[in-house]
Amino acid sequence: MIQMKAVGLHRYLPIADKESLLDVLLEKPTVQGRDLLVQVKAISVNPVDVKVRAPKDRTEASPRVLGWDAAGVVEAVGPECTLFKPGDEVYYAGSITRPGGNSEFHLVDERIVGHKPKTLDYAEAAALPLTTITAWEGLFDRLGISQRPEHNAGQTILIIGAAGGVGSIATQIAKGVGLTVIGTASRPESVAWVKEHGADYTINHYEPFLPQLKELGFAGVDYIFCLNQMQQHWKQMLDIIVPQGKICSIVETDEQLDLMPLKNKSATFVWEFMFTRAMYETPDMIEQHRLLDAVAAKVDAGELRTTLTERLTPINAANLRKAHELVESGRTIGKIVLEHF
Repeated sequence: MIQMKAVGLHRYLPIADKESLLDVLLEKPTVQGRDLLVQVKAISVNPVDVKVRAPKDRTEASPRVLGWDAAGVVEAVGPECTLFKPGDEVYYAGSITRPGGNSEFHLVDERIVGHKPKTLDYAEAAALPLTTITAWEGLFDRLGISQRPEHNAGQTILIIGAAGGVGSIATQIAKGVGLTVIGTASRPESVAWVKEHGADYTINHYEPFLPQLKELGFAGVDYIFCLNQMQQHWKQMLDIIVPQGKICSIVETDEQLDLMPLKNKSATFVWEFMFTRAMYETPDMIEQHRLLDAVAAKVDAGELRTTLTERLTPINAANLRKAHELVESGRTIGKIVLEHF
């Protein structure tokens, strides 16, 4: 049996506990079907990692490996693969229903994998997949925004949580298709980051939205992409969405939402969950491969850039615990990436 390094967990514990994430040795997996075996070079940490790892009364008999952002090199391909070959450099988010990528080698279905941008190193590329898929699907598949800038002239979008991982790439993509982008940010450093990534305006999410929008000259917005604190902002979103406007959220809520105020406006509310296609193996699952390749082309053309803000080396339990702690703080800007086993 060939072994590989990985970071996993047996118990779901507070991140301050050294047993919340452990260095482990696991059997190196083998390919079948449409799977790629990827030698992982870099990984990134997202809020989903923190949510899955959060304390709960449950144990795992064998180590559970988290991690849904990776970049690396294809070592082997399954017999049904047609999109990649050994030696290809790739980046991807993976599937929430399978082991994550916090391991030296990782199996992933080729239909949700993209060719790594040639102009980025592995760490810069690993910062992008989950947030990019979320942003792309949210903007184009869920909100139905056109990818042709001439169709979006005069249209406005409010991105709530614009300095975070998804917000940082969503701002760039939205600006690139001609939308007027308003991002929420509260600290001087996050305001600067949001503007640097293409926002035309910023407002403070700790203050009422409508007066701030009116001060900027807007009576409402055509689209809202909610990436943070939906319960806190829901009533304000109902107030500022224009008639026939659209709201998309990626944020879970434990409260029932009142959709009735959307009726008279004929306004739309829709969810975005980037794992849906892989989780249900939908007929259009390959769209994630296509969108990651499209984003790589835009990165290499200088139209989009990585959202990496911090690198940690090497990939081990201690550094992953540090990254989880930073993400849990809710104050991170951009993405935290770990590289090198």
